Amino acid sequence: MKTVNRYTLMAICAMALTTSSCDFEEVNTNQFEMTEEEGTRDDFAVGGLITALEKTVFPVGTQADDTDVINQYQIAFHLSADCWSGYFGQNNSWDGGNNNTSYFLKDGWIAATYKCTYTNALNAWKKLKKASEDNNTPEVFALAQVLKISAWHKALESFGPIPYSHAADATMNIPFDSEKDVYTAMFKDLTEAIDVLTAKAENGVSIMKNYDAVYAGDAAKWVRYANSLMLRLAMHIRFADNEMAKKYALQAVNQAYGVMTDQKDEAKMSTGAGLVFRNNIQWLSDQYDESRMGTSMVAYLLGYEDPRLSAYFKPVDESSSYGIKAFDGKKYQGVPLGHTYGQTDMYKMFSKPNIQASTPTYWLRASEVYFLRAEAALVWGGEFGDAESLYEQGIQMSFDENGVKSSVDSYMYSGKTPIANALNGWYYTYSYPAPCETTVEFEGSQEDKLEKIMIQKWIALYPNGQEAWTEWRRTGYPVLNKVLVNRGSSQGATADGGVRRMLYPISFYQTQDGKEIYDNALKLFNNGNGGQDRSDTRLWWDCK
Repeated sequence: MKTVNRYTLMAICAMALTTSSCDFEEVNTNQFEMTEEEGTRDDFAVGGLITALEKTVFPVGTQADDTDVINQYQIAFHLSADCWSGYFGQNNSWDGGNNNTSYFLKDGWIAATYKCTYTNALNAWKKLKKASEDNNTPEVFALAQVLKISAWHKALESFGPIPYSHAADATMNIPFDSEKDVYTAMFKDLTEAIDVLTAKAENGVSIMKNYDAVYAGDAAKWVRYANSLMLRLAMHIRFADNEMAKKYALQAVNQAYGVMTDQKDEAKMSTGAGLVFRNNIQWLSDQYDESRMGTSMVAYLLGYEDPRLSAYFKPVDESSSYGIKAFDGKKYQGVPLGHTYGQTDMYKMFSKPNIQASTPTYWLRASEVYFLRAEAALVWGGEFGDAESLYEQGIQMSFDENGVKSSVDSYMYSGKTPIANALNGWYYTYSYPAPCETTVEFEGSQEDKLEKIMIQKWIALYPNGQEAWTEWRRTGYPVLNKVLVNRGSSQGATADGGVRRMLYPISFYQTQDGKEIYDNALKLFNNGNGGQDRSDTRLWWDCK
């Protein structure tokens, strides 16, 4: 079985970096999944599809994959959302600075994002749907539904309208659904999946134990994860549809197994299903010498004297004369977003992510769920609990998740605020004022409290830049340092507004059938009033 796994996964990932496409059909053709012939080996047909589908939630690979999956993650996520969220800067500027980090959206890179968030999960999900129907195993399809939504909501929140209701149709030319319709369908699908998985959990049934790399078949944990995912999606849409958001947020927290409350509930890819997965960001930092601390993280972590600082980032190289001295006596320095300097010896010395090859790739953690509940309690009241208590529990859980033993009370009531940060380095000089004067203490108006929740949630979400980018667009918090150079103005991006969505890949409208589907997709923007395929076009839920 190990031999089959290894070669199957190598075949899967060998195609994953194909990021430029000649037509709409190719973008909607899965290049990540096994063939039917490969899937029949050693009873791997269904179980192997579960493992492979899990690997599409975020691209993650093993040592056998060499750097294929790492490169895939870099262009699909790390050089876009991971940077746009304020978490990372880069010791490089690809194509003379004309790339996603400076808001100029490269078609090959956004095509990779579409494949990683949508296409790579499509065929595995369709095959699991058929296998479940053929074998009368609804729990397998329920799990597949949860995994599909875990991947596809990233596509929905990166691009806008996506194919959903007709995704299982036996055609390549699948029409797109509006964002509201997709969210509505996702809530329905999650509700049905949770019902099926709950019945299995109550009877102690394991689901695909040997192939489940996340929870080893634990149905109860899958239910808690699915409820937490539902809560995440409900909060995403609360400014666009308050009624729907509250309905499903309540449903999630009140379901029999509830949402995540314990660190052991977190969803992650680390070891499982006989595989050991590698962290992509570690390689991008240590081997490529590119991934570095973002300047916004400097502002908040050093300003708040946040005890998670050393858990998140390493101090500057000892040979460097640059760096801002932090409360721990060490110096840290970030790299600005959107510079055009290429690789430099100076930025190379700046703070690296404190991420190891064995660090898990997290999908969703309990700390995020506490902050989701805190926001729900803030806007909808006591049905969701006490906002301040949940806020404090979110900070405590994040401390626990990162092995921090500091006092939450001391942190909350320190009165500290984010700081300005600058670099006086000749050609590489930059200067950012303090992004805000917000303290950690839970006080002030409702909007003040929302900002505090979102700042602490942003810190706790690190390094999940995809979710952080979504939440920054949705709420406007935290205030982030601006891009140093904006090369994306022709596509719509502004230094103040950032990138609100990714453009659809060019290949979507290079064939007659694809162009018709593409044109109809654009009509779905702005609540059906239509919109342009630009990076400043706001998505349905981005309406605060």
